Amino acid sequence: ILIEELINSPEKLKLGGEKKEITILFSDIAGFTSISEKLTPEELVSLLNEYLTEMTNIILKNNGLVDKYIGDAIMCFWGAPLDNKNHAIDACTSAIEMQNKLEELRSIWKEKYGVEVVARIGINTAKCVVGNMGSSDRFDYTAMGDGVNLASRLEGINKSYGTYIMISEFLKEKINSKFIAREIDTVRVKGKNNGVKIFELVNYKNKISKKELEKIKEFELALKHYKKQEFAKAK
Repeated sequence: ILIEELINSPEKLKLGGEKKEITILFSDIAGFTSISEKLTPEELVSLLNEYLTEMTNIILKNNGLVDKYIGDAIMCFWGAPLDNKNHAIDACTSAIEMQNKLEELRSIWKEKYGVEVVARIGINTAKCVVGNMGSSDRFDYTAMGDGVNLASRLEGINKSYGTYIMISEFLKEKINSKFIAREIDTVRVKGKNNGVKIFELVNYKNKISKKELEKIKEFELALKHYKKQEFAKAK
């Protein structure tokens, strides 16, 4: 579909951008430096290619565009260059499927390579500049802006909270009909002046157990007490 659009509109193959609402996802393997030190170069390349293939297949299946690979990290987004009104839903679907696939492959890779592969994901919805950026002779189609930076920060912030899929309040309001997300905190990430509510993407609404739902509600009640500085009740 993308190739057809470029054939029909060759003017799109030039430097320049437009502002569009998109959903951006960053993923990264936890402790990748330690993993790389345990493997031979050949083993590392083999594992990385297997991992990136599996994750990329899921992103593409759910209408995503893989922007770039940065070592073990993946940057991708939904909603450009092709319009997609379900960009937020598709991104969250991909994140859950990526974690489920890793759950399947973790023991296989542990036996094959002797290392455990765990990935963290950050997702945000925002208006960003998307388009061809680079030099006049060599350029990439990519996304830029504050919203992209926030998605990247959300990926890294998982480490502080022991979570694996962190999303912003801006994304959360677009997926309430399909997914359950647990409010975690309000943070001011690097480069932002105002606090942003962050949520853990837990699961599809129709796949969450009653026990998990009760646990989330209990946590959210504790969070309300915490915000009121009622620390004994929160505990």
